[in-house]
Amino acid sequence: MSEVKRREMRDKNQNIQVFVRIRPVSSHEKAARSPIVVETQAGNNKEMQVVEKSSLTKSFNFDRVFGTNSKQVDVYKVVAAPLVDEVLAGYNCTVFAYGQTGTGKTFTMEGERHDELSSSWENDPYSGIIPRTLSHLFDELRIQEVECTVRVSFIEIYNEDIYDLLSGTDDTTKLRLYDDKTKKGSVIIQGMEEVTVHNKNEVYSILAKGSLKRQTAATLMNAHSSRSHTIFSITVHIKENTDDGEELMKIGKLNLVDLAGSENIGRSGAVERRAREAGNINQSLLTLGRVITSLVERAPHIPYRESKLTRLLQDSLGGRTKTSFIATISPAAANLEETLSTLDYAHRAKIITNRPEVNQKLTKKALLKVIIAYLSARNPISFLLRPHPTCLEISWPVLTTYPTLLTAAAWLD
Repeated sequence: MSEVKRREMRDKNQNIQVFVRIRPVSSHEKAARSPIVVETQAGNNKEMQVVEKSSLTKSFNFDRVFGTNSKQVDVYKVVAAPLVDEVLAGYNCTVFAYGQTGTGKTFTMEGERHDELSSSWENDPYSGIIPRTLSHLFDELRIQEVECTVRVSFIEIYNEDIYDLLSGTDDTTKLRLYDDKTKKGSVIIQGMEEVTVHNKNEVYSILAKGSLKRQTAATLMNAHSSRSHTIFSITVHIKENTDDGEELMKIGKLNLVDLAGSENIGRSGAVERRAREAGNINQSLLTLGRVITSLVERAPHIPYRESKLTRLLQDSLGGRTKTSFIATISPAAANLEETLSTLDYAHRAKIITNRPEVNQKLTKKALLKVIIAYLSARNPISFLLRPHPTCLEISWPVLTTYPTLLTAAAWLD
């Protein structure tokens, strides 16, 4: 590989963006008079300290630290709003929320839960990242006046089984996961509902219905504790014309991931079946941690396949996706152990490098033009390997994105 190519690859590499949100002191912590051990500095929104002992303080640096007074809109503007433009440009993007039960993961991702299926989320100051993202996305599509299709899916990973939160009300069928043989590192979820949506009101209803189906139960840490991981995905297909008049289809995807609580089983009060569930939850989070460690250490083998969660999100960790990670923590001494564990986890994730690439493909009409040009070429192989005059550089890296073209060209030859 030439030095120019190496430099281009380095320029394309991006570290995962990592943010921390400190929730306010809870009623339990106030009642127990638990001291505050997490500190931030005025005028410095990237650094924080955790007081482990009276004479020992541990410092952390992140892309942004949100204090206890941070608003939902503040978090959204920094963490997720920039990703809307990236999705519309054809990139895959992912936002993870990770942390101990009761530290505000679901509040950050969804906001206050509503039983009514209405658009009240849009103007609610407590709305989280998901409804704000959807509102922002549809506003941008309306402004740009592009020809597009928006589809959403909402799945839950519970006890290492996958469930569709958009299926029928009483449907508890487990979904099966298969490797996508046409795309390395990708998987297919058989039977998953992917719903086409036309406006933000439709999406609010879908989100509310799915959220109500999620597996939840009370623990001592949280009166309404999420016992599962959820992935809310938005896929946008945008048709556009190049300067040469060729038709391209850009495909952007945003995964919004609310991970289950990383609580200590004993301290959470989980008993019997829920303790076993917590063990499975911790196992999948443990695998996520091993994947992060392996990527940081550049290990020859990355254990993506050891959990459903990491198989599904493989491309978000060391792949072609723009990824953000928001860790939620408690400021109180009572949760010091979990807080330090979360911050260490997040700090390691900061080191991971992804290589984001735009997803675009030729429309059928444009593809036909390329095949006709291929058939007309005196030297077909040379034609495939040289920069193409239409709208894409038809090179081997690009061709791997277009198996249809390769198949058609090979068959026609």
